[in-house]
Amino acid sequence: MLGDRRSLGVSDRPDFALVGLLRIPEIQTSPWISLSRRVAFAIGLLFSAALVVYFGRDGYHDNSGDELSFLDAFYYATVSLSTTGYGDIAPVTAHARLANIVIITPLRVLFLIVLVGTTLGVLTERSRQAFKIQRWRRSVRNHTVVVGYGTKGRTAIDAMIGDGVQPADIVVVDTDVIALEAAANAGLVTVHGSATQSDVLRLAGAQNAAAVVVATNRDDTAVLVTLTARELNKAAKIAVAIREAENTHLLRQSGADSVVVSSETAGRLLGISTTTPTVVEMMEDLLTPEQGFAVAEREVEASEIGGSPRHLSDIVLGVVRGGQLIRVGEPEVDAIEAGDKLLFIRRAAK
Repeated sequence: MLGDRRSLGVSDRPDFALVGLLRIPEIQTSPWISLSRRVAFAIGLLFSAALVVYFGRDGYHDNSGDELSFLDAFYYATVSLSTTGYGDIAPVTAHARLANIVIITPLRVLFLIVLVGTTLGVLTERSRQAFKIQRWRRSVRNHTVVVGYGTKGRTAIDAMIGDGVQPADIVVVDTDVIALEAAANAGLVTVHGSATQSDVLRLAGAQNAAAVVVATNRDDTAVLVTLTARELNKAAKIAVAIREAENTHLLRQSGADSVVVSSETAGRLLGISTTTPTVVEMMEDLLTPEQGFAVAEREVEASEIGGSPRHLSDIVLGVVRGGQLIRVGEPEVDAIEAGDKLLFIRRAAK
């Protein structure tokens, strides 16, 4: 039995054991709204207890000998739920005492928990997270897993959100607690662990992801993460950022669909900026989806089939056919075919 527990993978652990490793963002509400809800709930409990006592008032004894009014019932509910208990009103019949055991006592406990709101939050946070983790793991599909929340990872996420991807559809995997805290504050789902381990990627739902973005600080780590991600998911699009161009073929062999050489790309832009800085400005414009122009992909419309991409109203840069990019001007794309996709320049929404 002990050996089985030790061999249990991260993704196979029960949901409550994943709290702290997998974090689902919560919707932030005003503390005044939260306080108002708790006060309203406490008042509702008081009225519920008062109604129980009032409807069973024949089973209660008042020291003054008068019949209990609703005010008396509310008074008894107040002193009872607050555990004050002056003893001036007490249940004397078996029916009233049973009601106190079955109804008033549970309400008293719940009332006290509501009053100690901070304690309640601490006690229930783990349970809430475990429930949210369970629900998220059952429903997560076609999301994007981003490995690494450094400069490259954050920029990639900003670009995706700028293109309309919802933050809830992005999962960040990192070993840096501070980076994960920043990602969680941005409304992203986070997983604490090394993405070189298949269990960690499986916990992030990589096996059901539509895309995996690898933005690690080391090329060798990127290769191992890509191999692991491709083993888990044969169909996902895997995009990887590396520092050295000589490692590109390793990433391709490992299963990467796109490889971006960050150092060489930055170097080219720096070189171009010395002679034609406006070209660099335009490139930055195209890579910033929130403003100016952006490069986008769309399906071919029925009316465009058979025509030339150079004669369309959109500025078409290339045609994606069978998963392969063919640049405009090459004879293979003189006529658009059904099933093609067009890479074109669109004006970004302001």
